[in-house]
Amino acid sequence: MGETTRLSTLDRSVAGRTAIVTGAASGMGRAEAHLLADEGARVAIVDRSADALEAVRAEIEGAGGSVVAIAADLQDQAAIGNAVAAAREAFGPIDILINNAGVAMPSGVDLPADEYLNAWTTTLDVNLTAQTLLIRECVEDLARNQQGRILNIASTEGLGATPGMSAYTASKHAVVGLTRAFAVELGRRGITVNAICPGPINTGMTSDIQDEHKAIFARRRVPVGRYGAPEEVAQIALSLVLPAASYLNGAIIPVDGGMICQNV
Repeated sequence: MGETTRLSTLDRSVAGRTAIVTGAASGMGRAEAHLLADEGARVAIVDRSADALEAVRAEIEGAGGSVVAIAADLQDQAAIGNAVAAAREAFGPIDILINNAGVAMPSGVDLPADEYLNAWTTTLDVNLTAQTLLIRECVEDLARNQQGRILNIASTEGLGATPGMSAYTASKHAVVGLTRAFAVELGRRGITVNAICPGPINTGMTSDIQDEHKAIFARRRVPVGRYGAPEEVAQIALSLVLPAASYLNGAIIPVDGGMICQNV
């Protein structure tokens, strides 16, 4: 038989590409960083917790991955610029930016004014403004070879709402809008901008919910009948930042076990 020719021509490898993952000290960010490193990317992990970040760095390095840990408070604009500069110094120009860092603070309408304002300001600073500033810091690198990839982590709260979480819900709706706006603006520069909306995932953000309550919620609301695992989000994240994902732009993708599409 003669030599066969592959029909596929697009690259499905992130090997050798430089990625920044924020909020990488735990949960989905940790899983995303591990998976990218497992697949050969050089990963700059960013989080405000230096100790937790160091533990993740040691895990990835111990598994043979290429990683640098950068402690940064994403409420600090100067720290954001310094973090990107440190990633670039370690590994060269940025190819992939995963904006994963996020906070969720109670923000019911009846909170005392100072508590509500603190929740609102902190949540918007971390969940929205930091994503915007990180994109701006990385955009020239991402545009250099027409293969830049930006992935913003939103939430199913960006597609709906939960009482008492107005700041978080507003921030995630805004991330959806930010993703679409930059997708339109940056597409012609070869940069794709997409968002994942995770649903109920077993992370630190949901760790205070009792297991029996999680099980009840999942049986009632999630077609697959359970909470998701961080790696299940990370696997979708990897698919969206591949070089081959070159025609997916401005997509808002729920990773929620079917929760959003189920009538309740």
